[in-house]
Amino acid sequence: MFWEKEKTMSDKLIRATAQNGMVRIFGAITTELVGEAVKIHNCAATAAAALGRMLTAGSLMGAMLKAEKDTLTLQISGGGEAKGIVVTAYPNAKVKGYIGNPEVDLPANDKGKLDVGGAVGLNGNLLVIRDMGLKEPYVGQVPIYTGEIGDDLAYYFTTSEQTPSAVGLGVLVDKDLSISAAGGFIIQMMPGASELAADLITYRLEEIPSITELISKGMSIEEILEYIFEDMDLNILDSLTPEFECDCSRERVEKALISIGRKDLEEIYSEGKEEEIKCHFCNTSYIFSNKDIGELLERL
Repeated sequence: MFWEKEKTMSDKLIRATAQNGMVRIFGAITTELVGEAVKIHNCAATAAAALGRMLTAGSLMGAMLKAEKDTLTLQISGGGEAKGIVVTAYPNAKVKGYIGNPEVDLPANDKGKLDVGGAVGLNGNLLVIRDMGLKEPYVGQVPIYTGEIGDDLAYYFTTSEQTPSAVGLGVLVDKDLSISAAGGFIIQMMPGASELAADLITYRLEEIPSITELISKGMSIEEILEYIFEDMDLNILDSLTPEFECDCSRERVEKALISIGRKDLEEIYSEGKEEEIKCHFCNTSYIFSNKDIGELLERL
């Protein structure tokens, strides 16, 4: 068949519609993005799959944001060994994220797949926080549905935003813990969409191989969506490049250090200590010598 061809696909996110705009589609290949994040955080296999799915979801949802300065944060914490996952996403499809316990590695689930749901846990919530520059960010929250992340996001869109949605997320982890394929899609029915179209899309999603299998066979994200939406007037609108990118800097970390207050800084300084602060998102360490802390106190 046309998709059975071996080739390396670089990361790409596309926005599209089908059925004369009645279906809104976001699809992405994120293999390189997830591979970089997994290396940064030194993830075991189950942790890699969980973090990778969340980063892919973040990139897709970031592409839904309207304004350039909007940000979106996804948080899922269900009491499992993963100890929570946090992802921040931007309108340009760039993301950053971390998992509380990058060493979590569970036996395969009953389907023979990496047990992301078991690692996340069911005793908690999925939070979606949109910061659109208003006084207060918009916060949506749903109980964790399965912990598999894709199902939880579909549940969030359908219940919290009243938008019936299908969410597919996948990460294929090799034995050497490298990422051989990662990607996902969010498919949403717009108001006025026909039930027949929704039923047809549901049927096709149930019948097709997993997105990681399609990526592994060499399909581009365009080809994957053309395969799903054959004869449904697929219209590709534009594309973005999803990337893992952290915006931390020494200046930002300085501000965080100052925010602990003069009293605590004076204590660190008087003890002759240096202070190391590590960014959760990218593991970059920032060292402040005792002299640096003295200079911060002078500025205060």
